[in-house]
Amino acid sequence: MAGALDPARHWLADQIRARVIGDQPDDTAAVIMTAPGPRWFADDSVIRRVHADASMFVGGLRALLLQSLHPLAMAGVAQHSDFRADPWGRLQRTADFLAATTFGPIPVAERSIAVVRKVHERVVGTAADGRPYSANDPHLLRWVHVCEVDSFLTAYRRYGSAPLTDDDADAYVKDASLVARKLGVNEPPRTVRELKAELREYRSELTSTKEARDAARFLLLDPPLPIAARAPYALLGAAAVSLLPAWTRWPLRLPYLPVSETMLVRPAGAAITQLIRWSLTPAA
Repeated sequence: MAGALDPARHWLADQIRARVIGDQPDDTAAVIMTAPGPRWFADDSVIRRVHADASMFVGGLRALLLQSLHPLAMAGVAQHSDFRADPWGRLQRTADFLAATTFGPIPVAERSIAVVRKVHERVVGTAADGRPYSANDPHLLRWVHVCEVDSFLTAYRRYGSAPLTDDDADAYVKDASLVARKLGVNEPPRTVRELKAELREYRSELTSTKEARDAARFLLLDPPLPIAARAPYALLGAAAVSLLPAWTRWPLRLPYLPVSETMLVRPAGAAITQLIRWSLTPAA
């Protein structure tokens, strides 16, 4: 039976890699995954376990939705990002950054940090409410960071391949803080408790904007995907939404159906995450 499913496994893996890694995954692996040299994180580190898991697909969507609620962060995306015209290119650049800083040799990780900081220098402007913004503003960098770390951790604890202890979760936040400091975040959170406290502190700055609602609609309802991929992607989107705090739903015009999410969405999210994990795991 396993052999009979190999063509389907390979097809799905190729589809995923083409969108997340690009047209030359072997070249990317040679530069990041298999190149010699010391890394920032050990092979058995928690950040490697989390960032290598299929639950990152759910966590990444959740992070984008949560980040969009900060009007200055969303203004930078709306005015400077090509996510509508080239969503897969943006996804690949994000995936490359995560791979380089998590798994790559230190020189590769440092170059990736430098590239992002250089790009951020050009992401400046004025939001719709008249306030100026800069992508290198440590306060906005912190918001983006805490959204990502909270989302990746939340998704892994719900859909990851193995349980995380509370100590593991703290270790993950601490691991991620190293990359955040390199990017310019001042004193990033180092424990789950600090992470949750920082998210609460941002609540007063968050609001619903047309840009955020449009981004949510695009991410969840109108991604540029072939028809065959839309149903699995919809399950990923539903799983991501189900992990968002309840208070985020109305600003993004997203439903909050706790019973349905518990009974239907969570099992479906687990199934689609396991399908992705299966496809990307080499056959024995």
